Amino acid sequence: MDIGVVLQTTPPASRTIDLARRAETYGFSHVWTFDSHILWQEPYVIYSQILAETRNVVVGPMVTNPATRDWTVTASTYATLNEMYGNRTVCGIGRGDSAVRVTNGKPTTLATMRESVHVIRELANGRGVEYNDSTITLPWASRSRLEVWGAGYGPKALKMIGETCDGFILQLADPQLVAWMIDAVKSAASDAGRDPDDLTMCIAAPAYVTDGSDAGLEHARNQTRWFGGMVGNHVADIVDRYGADAGVPQALTDYIKGRQAYDYNQHGSASSEHVDFVPDDVIDRFCLLGPVESQIERLNELKSLGVDQFAIYLQHDAKDHTLAQYGEKVIPVMTEHALAKQ
Repeated sequence: MDIGVVLQTTPPASRTIDLARRAETYGFSHVWTFDSHILWQEPYVIYSQILAETRNVVVGPMVTNPATRDWTVTASTYATLNEMYGNRTVCGIGRGDSAVRVTNGKPTTLATMRESVHVIRELANGRGVEYNDSTITLPWASRSRLEVWGAGYGPKALKMIGETCDGFILQLADPQLVAWMIDAVKSAASDAGRDPDDLTMCIAAPAYVTDGSDAGLEHARNQTRWFGGMVGNHVADIVDRYGADAGVPQALTDYIKGRQAYDYNQHGSASSEHVDFVPDDVIDRFCLLGPVESQIERLNELKSLGVDQFAIYLQHDAKDHTLAQYGEKVIPVMTEHALAKQ
């Protein structure tokens, strides 16, 4: 299993770049960032510097969207980074969240997301594509290689991702929900005549390594409660769009009944003041909290469910400690387990 890290592009950019550089040193495979150009700094500029100062990590957004960025510009950006630094990019994409909502916009339809995946992938892989009634290509991008991974929760999104994308991004680590959603994506891929094993399954959630004490666990919960609010906001959007019988598991929808509002100015922040509705048990299910041993146990459980990568949301007060603990104690054990099974 690969281990990635998800960073916010909060100023100064040098801090984001430093965390990315250290993540590679610790053995992390991917460096992801939020893509919300108003709330935080522009990620693609920062990717260029991360790639310049590393040799192996793959970079990409978790996640971009088809609404705030022209698809052809997005494809050209990836192809340019690939030409400059080798094929070390991946495009995570969804319908749109904070990047569009802070300008009073709305997420795109799944049909638009499907079309954008096709256009971005074809162009960034040096192939021609029909776009706005004309055939276009990036003639200089023949050596660029880009995968596009889709993010979503609802049944219709999971179906589209399985039919279309190269990978699946799920932003929670509840084993029950992970199993259900991975199965839905793989079933859709198989029904579409694709090999489901060709899709990469990426689970993203906060990880907080504690000392094993009750006080340490309570602090970790409070530092990661924002994540339950963020996920709940996505789920609420599905329920608003398709109704309470949208086909989303009850384990994912029950806890949002106490949700009142969502402040995007506090999006992804450990100091969020609008997430009191998220109970402790949801945080324990959605995130990886506890000492190293419990982190490894949970990672192995996720791996057994078909997860190929676990990406740590590093939005809390223990960024350096978490990187170090994973780099020194978790990643070596996971690597050793993988080698032992070969």
